[in-house]
Amino acid sequence: MSAKALLHRYLDECPLIAIVRGVTPDDAEAIGEAIYDGGIRIIEVPLNSPDPLDSIERLAAKFGDRKLVGAWTVVDPRQVEAVRQAGGRLIVAPNTDTRVIAATVAAGMVSSPGYFTPSEAFTACNAGATALKLFPAEAASPGVLKAMLAVVPKAVPQIIVGGIKPDNMRPWLDAGATGFGLGSGLYKPGQSAADTLDKARAYVAGLRR
Repeated sequence: MSAKALLHRYLDECPLIAIVRGVTPDDAEAIGEAIYDGGIRIIEVPLNSPDPLDSIERLAAKFGDRKLVGAWTVVDPRQVEAVRQAGGRLIVAPNTDTRVIAATVAAGMVSSPGYFTPSEAFTACNAGATALKLFPAEAASPGVLKAMLAVVPKAVPQIIVGGIKPDNMRPWLDAGATGFGLGSGLYKPGQSAADTLDKARAYVAGLRR
C-alpha cells in the first residue's frame, strides 16, 4: 500500500489525529485505547516526550493495523529510521525539511511536514510529502487556507494543527481542510484515560456540527 493510500485509509475513517505530547510508555497503551474508543484512528507521539520510541513501539504492537502510529516533532532524518524500527508508519515535522521528507519517502512511510507559506508548501510537495500540515494554525485562518488551496495542489491532504477545538473545525473544513491535529485540547501529560476518552468523543462530535 502506498503512503498516500495508507494515510487516506485512516483519515477517511476519522479526519482527526491525536498528538499525545508528554505521554509516558507506561500510560501510552491506556491513552491510546481511550483515543481509539473515542473514534480517532491516528496517533502521534512527539519525540520530545519521555522515551518516545518506547511509547511508539508499545502503541504499534498493541494496535497493529487498527491505528496509524507515528512520531511528531521529527527534525532530523536519522530519527526516521528509529521511528520505523519502533513500528511507526507516520513521520510528522513542525517544519519543511527536505532531508526528513526524503528519508521518510525512502522508508515508504507517510510524510507530513509542517508549512506556513506557499514556498514551503511547494518545497514539501516537490520533495514527495504525503500531506501538508498548516502550523501553527493559530497564526493563520480558514481564509489563509482557502487562498493557499488556490495554488497548492488540492490532491495533497491539508492537516490543520494548532488551536483546534471541537467547536471551531467547521470553518476550516469549509475552506478545504482534510483533517486536524489535536494537541493539548485532547491530551495533556498526566491526564487520565477517562478524561482523554471524553475529549476524543467531543472532538468527533464536533466534526458533525
